[in-house]
Amino acid sequence: MPQPQNSPYVAFPGNGQEVLAHWQELFGGELEMMTYDEIPDLSGFPFTPPRGAVAHGTLTGGLFTVSGGDAIGGPGDELPPLGSDVYSFLIGLEDVESAKSLFARIAEGGGKVAMPFELAPWGDHYGQVVDRFGVMFALVVGGSSTQS
Repeated sequence: MPQPQNSPYVAFPGNGQEVLAHWQELFGGELEMMTYDEIPDLSGFPFTPPRGAVAHGTLTGGLFTVSGGDAIGGPGDELPPLGSDVYSFLIGLEDVESAKSLFARIAEGGGKVAMPFELAPWGDHYGQVVDRFGVMFALVVGGSSTQS
């Protein structure tokens, strides 16, 4: 029996193409994306999407898998930004140097450090960095892999 496939789904506030391309640059993987412009017949849709809006995108095969599309609100609706304390992504890496490098790339790409990446009291290396879109990524390297 095939294993179920799961991934978080993010409703982007109209910048799905930019976010997914940036995440692919940071985390690697294959990006598949379809815009509403590519759907031949939108008759019967309950909304009219803006030009270039992402209907669905999936980033797989890198450090994490994520799916998403641009949220389409009603006329005059203001879409919430991505930044939130409600969710974040936890990414486990195999070695401290790789984690430090990724942490720096996220911060240097317009992000900000929320918690420095360092040896934590529980024995893992851990840190939190918020990307330029306001999404928090927690990076962790297990205690048995903490050579640095």
